[in-house]
Amino acid sequence: MSAEPGAAPGPEHPDPLAVVRTRGYAVLLIMVAILGVPISALAFGFLALVHELQTLTYEDLPRGLGFDTTPSWWPVPLLAVAGLLTALTVRHLPGTGGHNPAEGMSHAGPPASVELPGIALAALTSLGLGAVLGPEAPLIALGGGLALFAVRLVKPGIAPSAGAMVAAAGSFAAVSTLLGSPLLGAFLLMETSGLAGMTLGLALVPGLLASGIGSLIFIGLGSWTGLGTYSLTLPGVPHADDPTVGAFGWAIALGAAAAFAGAGIKRLSLSLQKHTGRRTVPSAVVMGLVVGVLALLYAESTGHDASQVLYSGQDALGPLLATDAGLSVATLVILIVCKGLAYCVSLSTFRGGPIFPSMFIGAAGGLALSHLPGLDPTSGFAMGVGAMCVAMLKLPMTSVLLATLLLGSEGITVMPLVIVAVVVSYVLTLRFDPGAAPHTAPR
Repeated sequence: MSAEPGAAPGPEHPDPLAVVRTRGYAVLLIMVAILGVPISALAFGFLALVHELQTLTYEDLPRGLGFDTTPSWWPVPLLAVAGLLTALTVRHLPGTGGHNPAEGMSHAGPPASVELPGIALAALTSLGLGAVLGPEAPLIALGGGLALFAVRLVKPGIAPSAGAMVAAAGSFAAVSTLLGSPLLGAFLLMETSGLAGMTLGLALVPGLLASGIGSLIFIGLGSWTGLGTYSLTLPGVPHADDPTVGAFGWAIALGAAAAFAGAGIKRLSLSLQKHTGRRTVPSAVVMGLVVGVLALLYAESTGHDASQVLYSGQDALGPLLATDAGLSVATLVILIVCKGLAYCVSLSTFRGGPIFPSMFIGAAGGLALSHLPGLDPTSGFAMGVGAMCVAMLKLPMTSVLLATLLLGSEGITVMPLVIVAVVVSYVLTLRFDPGAAPHTAPR
């Protein structure tokens, strides 16, 4: 499914309309619908396990050792252990624990079945012990790999193009509600794949079907288990002011600032990756210590919980935006610096996804600037999220949707500002990195 837009139908580029009318395409949709159920359930279980590991290591274990509360220094040794376990997985298991998040969202196709245990284990040790990364990249890899493995068991001779669509649908199912809506997951994978035109529609329909089924599974399991859906949501979003000329000026400034910040984060993380790759295990332990120390410094300098620096930031976005969050401008600046540096280190060493930390850093930056005249907190929050996402991912449509759908009805109000911030950040990001063209499908 890698036909160029506008390519004439032929042996290498079949007519998409003709493919849709075939019996095999209908069978493929049924297969995808069936596979979506177990893959979504496994993705839900993976997210639940990550959450339980975080609770166990940062809440239950300190109390079990006699501490009334989690000490501010607690992340330091725990992140060193995380670095050690992740590095051992990367070094000794097939697949190097999945792609390195410092290199952006992977679009090189699903992993082989032999690589899946290493990807899952590296993600669990990274995310469960506090690395500043999200679960989206491992879920995409695991969903695609599991779907392809399952379909090859049933139909060993499946055509590569059909196998690619099944793998993509598995990825859709795995991240169906993680970003707050099945459509957001669809746009993420659509932009990452680089497909276009009718070829996109041909590949997107099975993915949308799997994503819808996955969303139902997540909602059902969340209700049945009482664990929730692990979906990105923001309750009680404050009112956003109507856009003004001054607010559009802030959109340009935020977009430019995010592009500079994103370029700095990527360059630092890639530089660290070159050095940590030479001696994987000891370097990973040191990098884990660095993340823990950054969390400790934030806690000691501000009096706030070290957990605000750790993890992906997905669950912290709501409290960050809440009017009673109680974070001063100075605290927000310290949080941005510590979280940003911890993000760089995590990108270079651990395994996970780059989306949620970029959202959190952008949101904190927008809130810090909202203390200045002409910018309300909700607009600053949304523009920061969109601008920082596109600076890190180079996916403009996904970034706009993430920043606006997240805010519910207020997202419609701030959408023009978000679009300006995202476009400015996207254009500047491409200028800073001329070789960074939009993703193209692998051949």
